[in-house]
Amino acid sequence: MTPAAPRPHFVNNRSLLPPWPDGFAMAGFAMGCFWGAERLFWQTPGVWVTMVGYAGGDDPAPTYRAVCTGNTGHAETVQVVYDPKATSYATLLQRFWENHDPTQGMRQGNDRGSQYRSVIFTHDEAQKRLAQETMKAFQGELSAKGFGQITTQIVDAGPFYYAEEDHQQYLAKNPAGYCGLKGTGAQCAL
Repeated sequence: MTPAAPRPHFVNNRSLLPPWPDGFAMAGFAMGCFWGAERLFWQTPGVWVTMVGYAGGDDPAPTYRAVCTGNTGHAETVQVVYDPKATSYATLLQRFWENHDPTQGMRQGNDRGSQYRSVIFTHDEAQKRLAQETMKAFQGELSAKGFGQITTQIVDAGPFYYAEEDHQQYLAKNPAGYCGLKGTGAQCAL
């Protein structure tokens, strides 16, 4: 169930709830298990705060248990609030493309199911255009390395539902915890 007031970010103690500082922007990424994906982005310079949750599905009150059944349609998602003056959306896309395998369909490594699919949730037309452009360019790099077609979905951001407290910043709370995040070795040139 979505918490009414999630605790502050475990790593930087910032609120997981808006309002965000003026001029800051939002990005949304699903790239397999959200634990490692969230750590990747909270470590990115220019990122203000990250949170994990569920997006892209139909259930208005998703839980981890329900999402894992594959029946809600949600993907495990990281919401990223960032300062565009300190980092660009292109840099966030580069981190996304280079740190998972976007050709695997409904899985990442050993994690299988629709909740582990690769998705970019765009918040405006500029984000959508840049996501499409970088996907096209990255496909060339992947093809040169023998990978198949990218299966990443690029969709308009809809409702985001916060994951349960124990999933927020999980790998900071559990440093030896599971992280299946692994790239392909292909580079995404900006």
